Amino acid sequence: MFTIEHEFDATVITLVDEGDAPLQEDVIINAFEECVTIEQLDPRTDEVKTITLSLTQLNELAAALDLPEGVYRLARTQD
Repeated sequence: MFTIEHEFDATVITLVDEGDAPLQEDVIINAFEECVTIEQLDPRTDEVKTITLSLTQLNELAAALDLPEGVYRLARTQD
C-alpha cells in the first residue's frame, strides 16, 4: 500500500510494507523541485535515516531498474 500527498513544497509518497513478516518500517519519499529524499525509521536506534538523491541520480536509478548488469552513463539531452 502507498499514499501520495501534495504539500506546499513537496510531493510526499509513503510506502507501507504489508507483506508477510518480517515487515520493514514505512519508507517516506519527499520529492522537491531540486532533489528527492528517502526516509526510514531505523528501529535499532529509533532514528530516522535520510538519503538525498539529486534529480540526475534519481533518473539514473529509474533507468538502472530496467537494465542488465553493467556500467552505464545516460546520454544528456539538450533542452
